[in-house]
Amino acid sequence: MTIQLNTDKNLSVHEGFGTKLDDLLSKELSRFSEHITRLEVHLSDENGSKEGINDKRCLLEARLEGRQPIAVSGLANTYELAVNSAIDKLKASLDTILGRIRSHHRS
Repeated sequence: MTIQLNTDKNLSVHEGFGTKLDDLLSKELSRFSEHITRLEVHLSDENGSKEGINDKRCLLEARLEGRQPIAVSGLANTYELAVNSAIDKLKASLDTILGRIRSHHRS
């Protein structure tokens, strides 16, 4: 599973946060890694340089082998919370999609 990190012009990610993010995503999505060929992470600040509530956005786009990509997003006060929110949504979506595939192959 390749992880690609993208940010908007309002944000620059220092290496430590990028590594931490890579580790978190690899760990949280490890049980799906054989199905995900690439994971794109898009971090953005919805309000730019202005302060705002829940203005940090994380969009996760998972490219699955032989299937359409899945995209989910999380909004929060911090990037860390936004990433965790998006991870939870992605895991739920992948459980649903891959669960359907497994049950379809059994019948």
